[in-house]
Amino acid sequence: MYTPASICSRVRARYAATHQGLLSAEAGFSLVEVLVSIVVLSFGLLGMVGMQAAAIKANREARLQSSAVVLAREAAEMIRGNKNVAVLTTANPYLGDFQNPSGSTPLQPATRSYCLNVGSAACNTTSDVASAQLTEWLARVDAELPGARVTICFDTAPYDASGIPQWNCTAGTDGVLVIKMGWTRGSTNRAQTGANAFERATIPSVVLPVTPGNTA
Repeated sequence: MYTPASICSRVRARYAATHQGLLSAEAGFSLVEVLVSIVVLSFGLLGMVGMQAAAIKANREARLQSSAVVLAREAAEMIRGNKNVAVLTTANPYLGDFQNPSGSTPLQPATRSYCLNVGSAACNTTSDVASAQLTEWLARVDAELPGARVTICFDTAPYDASGIPQWNCTAGTDGVLVIKMGWTRGSTNRAQTGANAFERATIPSVVLPVTPGNTA
């Protein structure tokens, strides 16, 4: 026979057990949520790190591209200002293929000249001026562009049949003086690693034709 006191005791015991079970279930569910949130956040952070690395790389490539275009324009104005030498197909100091793939020696012309520097002997001819200009300009190219290569030539076909710039120069009577510049840049193929992760001036990245300047 149940007394009121025993009935109340049973009810309290059952309520306490049920309430404790609910608390345990709620605590376990909250822990699972926290773990899932941590995993999702980890994947998000990894994605952000990858995006930041790609952004830094893209910013570097854009800066080098901008520097190369500015340098090419400077060379074009330099050549246009010395037209008497620029139009020569031979004995023209501006013309040549200047490269240094290893980076062990500075980028420089075959014959260096510093006659435009303060304290140096004055330039006697327009060819001396051209040599001095090219010497100074190539030094700045070498300082700003890693593994730089520069080709200045008269070219009738600066692009191949596929429209891709090429280093080779095709001579011809209707050739235009062209400045071609390339440098070491990151490969667009992310699967490449080590030394293969870089394209070492395989093709010109800047091709700039030089329009005729003044004779005077």
